[in-house]
Amino acid sequence: KKDISFSNRGKSLEDDLNETNEFYVAHGLANIYKKPVPIQIVKVEYPKRSAAVIREAYFRTPSTTDYNGVWNGYYVDFEAKETESATSFPLKNIHAHQIEHMKHVVKQNGIAFFIVKFTKLNKHFVTPFHVIDEAWQTMLSGGRKSIPLVIFEESGFEVPLTYSPRIDYLRAVQQLIDNQNKQGE
Repeated sequence: KKDISFSNRGKSLEDDLNETNEFYVAHGLANIYKKPVPIQIVKVEYPKRSAAVIREAYFRTPSTTDYNGVWNGYYVDFEAKETESATSFPLKNIHAHQIEHMKHVVKQNGIAFFIVKFTKLNKHFVTPFHVIDEAWQTMLSGGRKSIPLVIFEESGFEVPLTYSPRIDYLRAVQQLIDNQNKQGE
């Protein structure tokens, strides 16, 4: 008989990360927040005095990444992505402006990475930006349009789920920094 867990049903990666970041702030561990989406509101209706309904809006500029902030003296900037695939992550889920933004972050000695959730496997990986960028550049030159799960397992840092915080990704970020420092020596 197969054990089935419904503990995370309907819970998105973003919800889990928002709760984790609230935990980090509340405990003085990090100040990392979800970036607001830059939207220009064009038309609002007020059907009731106490309620406004946005009828028309558009994106002012493309958003960059999902999260940014400061941890342990480091500027941290990352994108959160989910995939239903159990074998690979499709690069179509990433936008060129996000890659460019993260290149600028790295150039300024910030820490840039992706947190990728394989939903069917319930696995989460902190993946260094350079791993995603290499796959992106390969795709642009006519190569593979996805990143196999094995690349995340070999080059990323798996983050086990915990009760509180739900996705304690800072340990993986420390491993990422330690690896970068070793390579820089």
